[in-house]
Amino acid sequence: MTDPCDIAREMTDAWNRRDWKSFRELLHPSYSYTGSDGQTEKGPEVGLRVAQMYADAFPDGKLEVKSCVADARHNTAVIEFTGIGTHRGELMGIAPTGRKINIPVCDVVTIQDDKIVSEREYMDELVLLQQLGVSQVPAQAARR
Repeated sequence: MTDPCDIAREMTDAWNRRDWKSFRELLHPSYSYTGSDGQTEKGPEVGLRVAQMYADAFPDGKLEVKSCVADARHNTAVIEFTGIGTHRGELMGIAPTGRKINIPVCDVVTIQDDKIVSEREYMDELVLLQQLGVSQVPAQAARR
């Protein structure tokens, strides 16, 4: 059995290289993705679509792994990374802003048959929208 963190790191490395063949091969046929909105989608093509959406929006984007902790008993890894890049492509209906982002992300990935069978991604999308300049912090919160 491969260490779950090794597989999670392979996923970020494949994304950084834009090696979609290797990225796709890491996803189990029963793969499911749960985004920061709590919605779950199933199928390896979903994972590939999400990865490519961010790569298209941030063509210079990189994922910098900060830490990874594995629970081999449950075949799970928690990988923390920072997504950095410049918004040069459309993202979820947002036209390119040319702004740089630096956003913390945490993924919980579960491994089955040495492939990622589920991915739950945690990221504060409001922080992303603020960095893109398309959302403001409410005035009261900014004063605190």
